Amino acid sequence: MARRQRIIHEDQKRELLQRMEAGEAVTKLADEVGISRQRLYEWRDHLRLRGNLKSRRRGRPARVAGGVDGDLPLQSAVDPPAPQEKALTKARRRIRELEQKVGQQQLDLDFFREALRHFEEDQRRSSAPGETGSSKSSKR
Repeated sequence: MARRQRIIHEDQKRELLQRMEAGEAVTKLADEVGISRQRLYEWRDHLRLRGNLKSRRRGRPARVAGGVDGDLPLQSAVDPPAPQEKALTKARRRIRELEQKVGQQQLDLDFFREALRHFEEDQRRSSAPGETGSSKSSKR
């Protein structure tokens, strides 16, 4: 189901970024406005790199009108990303990969801790007074 994109004006973006820089929780700000946290970080990086928050128009790039003879060359409506933007994108991608890896490791760790806890409980029960523990002689 397609979601309708909400329009947030530049002054609202600046206010959100100021609150973010002041230490407010990014998740709270994103939920308040109905956007993703990633979008806030993109705005912050965009502001730092370019000095403004004007959004790039989405969709098909606009055509540049040429003369009848085509005397004006067609220009690309999309500028190639700056090296800093490429580096930021690469860093964000690597951070996401590492967060996923850490998340998976945390799940594994939780699983093994729980298994160890069950094993230790079984050990305590079998060695408690009145319980029959398994030994080599009892298995014969």
